[in-house]
Amino acid sequence: MDTIEIIGLVAATLTTSSFIPQVYKAWRHKSTRDVSLTMYLAFFIGTMLWLYYGYVHESLAIILANGITGILVIVMLVLKIKHK
Repeated sequence: MDTIEIIGLVAATLTTSSFIPQVYKAWRHKSTRDVSLTMYLAFFIGTMLWLYYGYVHESLAIILANGITGILVIVMLVLKIKHK
């Protein structure tokens, strides 16, 4: 694994893990009042496009980051709809 891919994996870990506190807070408090549904829908579409891009370019960092982020965004969307 080359240095650039390692940098990509570190960046992916940091950006993806930044969603965990928001998901945890929404889950714990059962409140998504301050969460924008439109923003998360747009973000999900962008994340899926990045996932496809990573697949086409065979980039492990992009695939992992956007796959995991996509799951976290889906959880937030479900919580947003459930706790409206």
